[in-house]
Amino acid sequence: MPELNYKKLDWVIIGIYLLLVVFGWMNIFSSSVSEDGFTFSLKEKYVMDLIWVGSALVIGILILFVIPSKVYPAISWPFYALMVFLLVAVAFVGVEVNGSKSWFAIGPFRLQPAEFSKISTAVLLAYLMSKYDFRFSNTRDALRIVLVLALPMLAILLEKETGSALVYLGFLLVCYREGMTGWILVAGLLAILLFILTLIFSPFVAILVLIAITGIAASFYSRRQMLGMPLTVAIVLLLSFLPRLMRVEAFSFLTRFDPEIWLALLAGGTALVLAILYWVRRQRALRNLMLAFLVGLGLIFSVQMVFEKVLKEHQRARIEVLLGIKEDPMGVGYNVHQSLVAIGSGGIAGKGFLGGTQTRFNFVPEQSTDFIFCTIGEEWGFFGTLLVLIAYLTLILRLIGSAEKQKDSFARIYGWCVAMCLLMHVVINISMTIGLMPVIGIPLPLLSYGGSSLWAFTILLFIYLRLDMEKKSF
Repeated sequence: MPELNYKKLDWVIIGIYLLLVVFGWMNIFSSSVSEDGFTFSLKEKYVMDLIWVGSALVIGILILFVIPSKVYPAISWPFYALMVFLLVAVAFVGVEVNGSKSWFAIGPFRLQPAEFSKISTAVLLAYLMSKYDFRFSNTRDALRIVLVLALPMLAILLEKETGSALVYLGFLLVCYREGMTGWILVAGLLAILLFILTLIFSPFVAILVLIAITGIAASFYSRRQMLGMPLTVAIVLLLSFLPRLMRVEAFSFLTRFDPEIWLALLAGGTALVLAILYWVRRQRALRNLMLAFLVGLGLIFSVQMVFEKVLKEHQRARIEVLLGIKEDPMGVGYNVHQSLVAIGSGGIAGKGFLGGTQTRFNFVPEQSTDFIFCTIGEEWGFFGTLLVLIAYLTLILRLIGSAEKQKDSFARIYGWCVAMCLLMHVVINISMTIGLMPVIGIPLPLLSYGGSSLWAFTILLFIYLRLDMEKKSF
């Protein structure tokens, strides 16, 4: 075997990694140091974080210079099985923190299996999808990928770690890159839209929107846009008058059901008849569109049940505050309110290192972990947050660009997995911090305090760096 050429290491990725880790420690120090100054104690977060950083660097060096990359495909299944077992086990014997039983405690150290399960899932996905005969059109292959993603997600939801479970949706973008139909992504976005419309307005409005989207899509499928689109608009406008029609005395018999029930019966019955008609004519795309419409109707009428029966009270409250259904700046909306105050107070250039009043006086809970971005906003201002975003964007684009150049499919798919994990964490965490998403608890990669997160992202990145270096060396 030829010797590895360590000059082929991607030093840009390593430089961004080190920059984010060092900058993260500075902000953890700022948000957790007491008025008495630096104290060397394991009870202090900035001391513990130094230990995590040092050990993470050792792990990174071992991955780069000791462990050969051929190990990862070989251990993909056992590693994945172990992580799923730990995810289930921690829900029963783990330590509970902030209502979530997600950590194993070993003295002052805590490890969170959910963070490491992303590594095992990424490795297994790369192994399965890199096989020469893998096809998403093959039902067995597609179901295998679904199970690989679903098992850790369900186990993490059992731990009440919704944020960590959402990260797995990023792997769908990897699947799309490898041949999965884009309609699955469209269906997911449509489901979110219908959920929001149902909560903010009503099921009636959500059904009208669903009819409009389905009608427009059907007109494009049938290549009759000039007729189909105006007809869809006319039908939606006519149906929107149904609640007003029910107030007319001549149609009082309709009032035994709500308007959305009548609308669902009318639209659902029409879609069912059309689905049968298209099935007979072997128009598969239009048949599937009608069936998707019926699934959408079911989703709309299940929103209220899911919202009231499945979601916890604090989750419902956070969603209601986010969507503007109610305001609660001193209750469930307190964290986000204080976070926005901290970020806004930083202005253009910030208040300076150790100069943030919101940070120093602990106005924002979890300021060194989930809400570390508001610490950056207050002390480093707009320029500081912009530089952080540029660093993340550069890192993610660099990973994607590098992955696309890989001749080895395992390295390419794994590189995409790493990039999507980073993307989901950054988008969810920052959106949560500035009030664009509910507070669901998820760290900002390499910046937030937490040994499990730092170790997991170090392993994710450095495995790819090793893969990339080996391919460039040979």
